[in-house]
Amino acid sequence: MVAYNRTPDFYMKLLTSAGLDRGLNSWFQVLDCFTDPLGWKKKVLDNLKPHNSETSEIQQEQVTHAGFTVYRDVGNVDGLMSAIISSGGGLIGNQCKARFSVAIDLVSIMMRHLSLPSVASLINNLRCHDQISCVLLLIHSDVHNLRTSMALEYMSTMVAFIEPIAPLPRDSPELKSHPYNLAALEENLKRGRFRLRMKRRNGRVQEQIEEFMLEQADVKFSPITHGNLVLRGSSNIPQVQFNLQLTERERQDRAKVTLPFEHQGNGKEIHIYDGRKGSTEWKASPVSDSQEATRNSVIASSVTSKEGGRGEIHYVRDSDDEAPDSDEDPDDDLDI
Repeated sequence: MVAYNRTPDFYMKLLTSAGLDRGLNSWFQVLDCFTDPLGWKKKVLDNLKPHNSETSEIQQEQVTHAGFTVYRDVGNVDGLMSAIISSGGGLIGNQCKARFSVAIDLVSIMMRHLSLPSVASLINNLRCHDQISCVLLLIHSDVHNLRTSMALEYMSTMVAFIEPIAPLPRDSPELKSHPYNLAALEENLKRGRFRLRMKRRNGRVQEQIEEFMLEQADVKFSPITHGNLVLRGSSNIPQVQFNLQLTERERQDRAKVTLPFEHQGNGKEIHIYDGRKGSTEWKASPVSDSQEATRNSVIASSVTSKEGGRGEIHYVRDSDDEAPDSDEDPDDDLDI
């Protein structure tokens, strides 16, 4: 845990209250960037005790205690990366296949001391490190511009949003003090909407929305209901101006269309239409399976189905000089 927002004692007490205190120091470590993030307290103590300034520069930046490590140079992104790897590496020891997870609370405070490119570089280096299995980031998106939020979302494979269950107006203080809005504000203290967006390797995006409720020390999740409709999850399909599905009538019309020479080989005649000679009449000539392989002048067929529907496919060559089944690229003359 890279702690910018709270003291290490908060996380220790939180895990203890959840019954996870057994061997806590052996699997959980806090990198304390909250107590003295810029090293000012250390400098004050050194000035008060000038005779006791024998500690080295490394000891001033990073002091290890039981269960947590105090880090005093949050503006040094390279040193922060080394401190995270060193702190997590102390948990897994010399196990070659063991890995650890990293959680940062809170990226919004981290960005007070580091620029967006520096934070993005640090997160990317953590994601690519062999000893790190996953990285969890916490951020207050309402205090950042859209560019910052989009950059962090782009690097993430899963994004979770916590939203209010009842929206509040932001126009005037008079509207905010309305009794209805005060009731909505009180409702938001106990309930909310949890929206989870997952990105897969194939580019597909899935989204799941649930409602959560705070009950004393517990959090309960439930699907959001709108009347009889239950919203459990959905895919982010782009909204387009045309229908991607076929109607029943369109499926019937498509079934009536017989493709060229779809009936070849079952003993029926093959109707040949030669568009190059401008012929408007159909010529009936039986063609065997072996002859069809060399008859490239056949370019269309029209068959009337038993149901009375009729489908036609026409293709006309540009000229008689065109080689049958030519491998020439038709767009070869384009300057692409």
